[in-house]
Parts: sequence; structure tokens; C-alpha cells
Amino acid sequence: MFKILWNHLPKVRQKQFYLLVVLMVLSSLFEIISVGAVLPFLGVLTAPDQIYQHQLMQPFILFLGLTNSSQLILPLTIVFIAAALAAGAIRLILLYTMTRVSYAAGADISINIYQRTLYQDYSVHVARNSSEVINGIIFKTSAATGGVFQPALTIISSFMIMVSLMGTLLLVNATIALLSFTGFGLLYLGVIRYTKQHLKDNSKCISEQSTLKIKSLQEGLGGIRDVLIDGSQKFYCKLFRTSDLLQRRAAANNSFVMNSPRNVMEALGMVLIAIFAYIITQQGDISAAIPVLGTLALGAQRILPALQQMYGAYSKFKGARSSVEDVIKLLQQPMPTYVNQPLLSPIAFEQAIILKNLSFRYNQKTPWVLKDVNLKINKGTRIGFIGVTGSGKSTLIDIIMGLLSPSQGKISIDNQAINDKNLRAWQAHIAHVPQNIYLSDSTIEENIAFGVSKEKINHSQVKKAAKQAQITELIESWEKGYQTFVGERGIRLSGGQRQRIGIARALYKQANVLVFDEATSALDNKTEQAVMKNIEDLGKEITILIIAHRLTTLKGCDQIVELGKNHKVNMVSYEQIINNKN
Repeated sequence: MFKILWNHLPKVRQKQFYLLVVLMVLSSLFEIISVGAVLPFLGVLTAPDQIYQHQLMQPFILFLGLTNSSQLILPLTIVFIAAALAAGAIRLILLYTMTRVSYAAGADISINIYQRTLYQDYSVHVARNSSEVINGIIFKTSAATGGVFQPALTIISSFMIMVSLMGTLLLVNATIALLSFTGFGLLYLGVIRYTKQHLKDNSKCISEQSTLKIKSLQEGLGGIRDVLIDGSQKFYCKLFRTSDLLQRRAAANNSFVMNSPRNVMEALGMVLIAIFAYIITQQGDISAAIPVLGTLALGAQRILPALQQMYGAYSKFKGARSSVEDVIKLLQQPMPTYVNQPLLSPIAFEQAIILKNLSFRYNQKTPWVLKDVNLKINKGTRIGFIGVTGSGKSTLIDIIMGLLSPSQGKISIDNQAINDKNLRAWQAHIAHVPQNIYLSDSTIEENIAFGVSKEKINHSQVKKAAKQAQITELIESWEKGYQTFVGERGIRLSGGQRQRIGIARALYKQANVLVFDEATSALDNKTEQAVMKNIEDLGKEITILIIAHRLTTLKGCDQIVELGKNHKVNMVSYEQIINNKN
């Protein structure tokens, strides 16, 4: 898992992790110095003559020009304080750097997932719930970085510190150091074995319930009109409460499992030090034992947290495992070949859109939506699409726009087959107006120039598009005009106003293929006629495809594609439909 996540990090972040390892080595060295300084410091306090006469101290004494043992107290005190402060400073720098780098790695992974998700085929988005993706990007990514990168760094750092401290303590008293380390190590291994399954179960619970929690929020807030009318607030509150409680309970259990051994180990450490102190004092002079005991106590005080950090890192990984697996699945979403390529010029479109023996179904287990469709749409024509609900009108339009790929057959533009390589070049021709217009919580102007950064918006083009969509008069009647905020999903606007902004958005693109999927259903007859008249007057360079239930919407169409039962497709005129209806 670490390897997969590592491969998805940018090179600059990987280099930062390598630099962290260097910092960890430095931290380990300073730990050795700080613990090693305890022995001479306590020795000079209890038996200064022994320290003064020690062979290793002679270069230090000669350098400072000391003449008696009492003069050693001040310099060794300064050395001990300096070593302790330096070790603390390095630990602080390491903690700061580890935290910053691991959180930055989380941002990298979140952006990576979001990018990969946005580039997925339309069929992928249709097949899954958005709450899974949102949860993965926002929450599970944090769990992944907190459950993989931070634990990995913690384990490396703690292991280095522990090995360096053990080396120092072995020099002081090998028997006690080995007994202590072996005893505490076996205790932690026992705890790991006991808690392994609990952490795994809690991890699965946290992953599942966090997704359900997002889902309940989306459904409750997204359908707020129906919730208020139906009085179903208790239902959605219950859904949220159940998921939230289960998730937090599992997280609390993991937190307890992660932190509880520390208290037990610290108590046992104090007991062991007391036992070792008794044994040492029974063997000789207490003044000689104090430096050794002090060094062992300080070493244990550093080794125990290192062991606890390693265990905590292991527990954190186990607790986040399910979330990490979900993040990896999102990271392994394939990216289209055109992602890192320069924006292609629009494919040549001078003659016709041709559909040949085109069939479609969502997968091999579902029935055919379209079967053997053969259709030619000449450039500059106005083509209507009608048919009963479920006849495949919207699916056919989605295929023409390149949102869905045919299961069989092909679609060609001027006899050039559309494929993965030229799909974006074809879509550059298209502007789409769906029945349900998505509006962001921003200004009218930003919604018309959707997807364009604010500083690059062409204001005159926005006004022209609004005029063609028959909404200029309304916008200019508002106090802030084009800078009026529409609210989340355009909640402050009526259905007809939202649709006209959607039409203006399509016209702003200045595309030469306009697709209207029930785009005027919320407009009154008079406004619809005015909008359609403006669209028809755009010129014969513009190809217009219209799905509509109201026949009057299709009055200006050159031809109408009628999708009937048993996958039949007929080309008829507006007059024929009216005559058949009569």
C-alpha cells in the first residue's frame, strides 16, 4: 500500500521524504549524545574524582585547562544542558517537518483522485454514488496519509532512535538493557496479536459508515423541498445519527487500543527501574550505581515512547486500512491519453454526423437501449428527437456528444470515425443544455461563462448570450445585475430562469453544435417561442439537436427523428407528426 501511494506522489514530495530520513538520522545521533551525557554528568555530581581521572575525560580536561575535579561540574552541566536542548530542538524540527510533508502528501493524493475522477467516462459517473467519491477525496485521503505516511515515518524515526539508544544502554549495562528491551518488546507483540482483529473490524466500520454519513447528508440537503413538505426530517436525522455514532464509536475504540498500552508500560518501567536499583545497590556502592541508574532511567524514558510510537503507528495503519484500500482504488482509476497533451483544435466538421449500425447497452447483462441505428445529420440542420419515455433519446444524444461510447457500430464526423484520440477535438464543437441545469453558488455572469476563470470572462459575450436566451431584461432589473448571486444550485431562481441561464451558457461557448435536452420544458409558450426563434436565427453554420416532449418546440426543425418501440427509428417531418396526431 505504501508503495502504491508513494508512486502517486510528485517527485518533489518524494525528495522531501528522503530529506526527512536524513533528519531522522540526525535526531538519532543527538539522542545518543543526550543520553550519553547523562553518565558523566551524574558521575561528576556523585564521584567527581573518578570522572576526573577517567581516560576519556583527559582531552576534555586538557582543552579547558582544569586543575581539579570540582572544576568539571560546570562544564559538564553545560554540556548536558546543551545536549538536551539540541536533542529537543532536532525532535521539534523533525516533528514539524514530518507533519508538514505528510499533510502535503495528503493534498497531493486528494488532487490526484479528484483529477482522475473528473476525467472518468460518463458511464463511470452514472454507475456509482457520488458520496463514495466525495468521502474518498475529503475524508479517506486524510485517513490514508494519517494511516500510511505518518505511521511509516514514525516507525522509521522511532526505530532509528530506539536502535541508537539501545546501543548506548548496552555500553552502560548490557544485561539490564537486553532484559528490559526484550520484556517490553514481547509485551507489545502480545498486544498487537490481541488487538489485530479489533482494529481490522473497526477500520471496515469507519470506512463504510463515513460513506453512509455523507450519503445521508447529500440526500437530506439535496432533497430539502421534499423533506420539508413530507416532514421526513426525523428519517434523515436517524440515518445520519446511526452512521455517525457507529463511525465515532469505532474510531474511539481504535484510539483506546492505540494509546492504552502506554500507561501499562510506563508503570512496568518504573517497577523494573526500582527492581534494578535494588539489585545494583546490593552489589556495591550506591554512589557508583546512581550514574548507571540515571542513564538507564533516561534511556528507558526515551525507549518506551519510541516503542509506543511504533505500536501506535502500526495501530493507526490497521485502523485506516479499509480507507486506504478505497483511496488506492480511486488512485488507480485510468487516465485518458489526452490529459497531458495540449488542447486539440476542433476536428473538421463541414459535412455531416453519421451514425452507422449503432447499438448501445450499459453492460452485457442489461437490455439494448439502441439497436442498429443508422442516421445522417447534415451540418446546419435543425433535428428534433421524439419518442416515448425509455426509447433512448437522451442516450442517443449522449453518444453523439461523445459522453457514451457505442457498444456496436460507430459514429463519424465527415467520414472520420470518432475514437479516444479525437473525441475531445469533436466535443470542442458542442454546447449542451440539459433539462436540469446545474448552477454554481456564484454570480449570473460566472454561471453563464461556466468553467472560465473570473478574470478571463468576456463580458460582452455574456450579455450577447443572455440576450439570445431572452433573459437580459430580467437580469438588468436586479440591483446587482450580472453580479447577482444565484444561490446553491440556483435555488434563488425559478425553473424557467435557470433554464434560460443554461441556454445562455451554451450560446456563450459559440459552439457550432447545440444540443437541447428538454431545455425549454420549464418555459412558458411565449418565452419558448422567442428563445427558439433566436436560436433558429443563429445561422446555418450552427447544427441544432433538440429533444422535446412539446411538439411546438420542434416546429422549426428540418427533420424529426422518431424513436419507437422495438428500437425502430424513423425520419419524419413536423407536418407528418401533426397529421398523424390529428
